[in-house]
Amino acid sequence: MLNPQWLRTFTTLAELGSFTRAAERLHLTQAAVSQHLRHLENELGLLVIRRPRQLELTPAGHALLVYCEETELADKRLRLRLSGADTESGEISLISPGSIGLALFPMLLALQQAKPGWVVRHRFAPDSEVLAAVLQNQYELGLVTLKPDDPRLAASHFTEEPLELIVPATQTDIHAWSDLERLGFIDHPDGQAMASRLLSRRFPGNPGVQTLRRQGFTNQIGLILEPVARGLGFTVMPRYARTAFARQDAIAVVECGPPVVDTLWLIHRSEWPVSSFAARAIEHLRQHFANAEPA
Repeated sequence: MLNPQWLRTFTTLAELGSFTRAAERLHLTQAAVSQHLRHLENELGLLVIRRPRQLELTPAGHALLVYCEETELADKRLRLRLSGADTESGEISLISPGSIGLALFPMLLALQQAKPGWVVRHRFAPDSEVLAAVLQNQYELGLVTLKPDDPRLAASHFTEEPLELIVPATQTDIHAWSDLERLGFIDHPDGQAMASRLLSRRFPGNPGVQTLRRQGFTNQIGLILEPVARGLGFTVMPRYARTAFARQDAIAVVECGPPVVDTLWLIHRSEWPVSSFAARAIEHLRQHFANAEPA
């Protein structure tokens, strides 16, 4: 690595074109300026041609000057970012469960459109992968449905999301367990667990979701409601996944009594603060969910 003092001497010499003036500005002797230049030229080759009334940079000298300018800019960007003052550029990296992710991703893209210097990196994943990704510094922010007790993670309330029983719009007459048996169940990775929690409210003492005829399965969060919209069965899933579905006229939500609500926790590494631009994004998203009307 090149000595920073030698580089400061070189850039000053290139700017002023004089050993005498460079020495005066840097509060050095002319001999020290010449020594710094000699050290650089020993490593990089001839940098300056000494002429009677001026100094001329060689191609290597011009290349070193560009390097010094780029290094100075990188140093300024680093200091600005670490100071927390830079909220106009940077990467927002977020990993979340699929349902809330369907709601968040369009909002993040809207933020990126408003702030072209921001870059959004988002991934869908279950709780276990979210925890691992944040702990391993692969993502700065994560959302989970269970509050972690790991001291390396800071967790704060983000929003709440109820589970919903969703049926084809043409088959909303659901009064008994037999009506669900008739429709059949559209399953997904969390389907049976979610259905067991919600349906126990509407149909206490039911024989269990596993007894229902399974009409289909998909692990793609955005496709779970497609077979429901086509009249092939019912499912149970979180509200934000349902509201993100394009064909709302083809599905319906059946009331199941007292809501079953999951709390979503925002997590990040507790040892250091969230970046300034990520903090602004979090504030915007929280405000959106706080003001959102139940759909």
